[in-house]
Amino acid sequence: MLAAALVLFLFPGSSLAQTNDQRTIVIVVGAAGEPQFGEQFSQWAGLWKQAAAKGGLKTLVVGEEKENQTNDRTRLLTVLTNEAAKPDGELWLVFIGHGTYDGRSAKFNLRGPDISAADLAAVLKPCRRPLAVIQCASASGPFINALSGPDRVIITATRSGYEVNATRFGGYLAKAIADPAADLDKDGQTSLLEAFLLASREVAQFYKESGRLATEHALLDDNGDGLGTSADWFRGVRAVKTPANGKVVDGVRAHQFHLIRSEVEQELSPAARVRRNELEKQLSELRSRKESLPEDDYYRQLEDILVKIARLYQNK
Repeated sequence: MLAAALVLFLFPGSSLAQTNDQRTIVIVVGAAGEPQFGEQFSQWAGLWKQAAAKGGLKTLVVGEEKENQTNDRTRLLTVLTNEAAKPDGELWLVFIGHGTYDGRSAKFNLRGPDISAADLAAVLKPCRRPLAVIQCASASGPFINALSGPDRVIITATRSGYEVNATRFGGYLAKAIADPAADLDKDGQTSLLEAFLLASREVAQFYKESGRLATEHALLDDNGDGLGTSADWFRGVRAVKTPANGKVVDGVRAHQFHLIRSEVEQELSPAARVRRNELEKQLSELRSRKESLPEDDYYRQLEDILVKIARLYQNK
């Protein structure tokens, strides 16, 4: 991340107090249908658990209990109701499994009754926490439309409800989220955006090497417009295409979510992190207007934002 690199350059001897907020990850393992999928889903969930442990998140798992196996929907709604009521701290939701779409409603397959995108939107409506929803199932595209909103990152394995074949995206994402090789900007941590980009590339490579037509196309939405953006819009961690109707580009907020935070990131207070995130958003918006601004004006504004970020790290 630019801010981390900047503070290390300007203030290499700075000592920052570690005051992190409590973060939670809810891992939802869906109905397998067939044994091979059950083994696969369990493996992917295990990777998320390992990464969450390294990141210091409170981890809750739904779908692996041996008792009451037809009650996962009730259990999940209870967990989400409790978590949505909490005032702060990132909330990560990871759905691993299969999905369905009937032309109107997209659902995630649970043991017992399924949960729809509308159900999930309703239970998360009161949530004011920074939220990341990672929907790795088939037919998951409509979850973006249902869940998109301010301070939310929504990722789906498919771009529509009509991509109904079993997906591979979830496996690649589970590996990428803690993989230093996914750290494109070399700031010592892998962001959710970076993991999305690597997983998307791995999916595309799989279909290319196997000579098969791709049946899944992952999307990321974090600007609240409910549309989503594919990985081919990005070069590095920056989108190189411009959304229509003056919309803010996707990717900025997702690049601020890190399951495993670097030492510099850990040492930011929650208040300082909120301020830093806002400044980085301003930086992204300024860059998008570069061609329309006089050169001197652009660089003056750029310097002002960068200095504010540096001072934030120094004075926290």
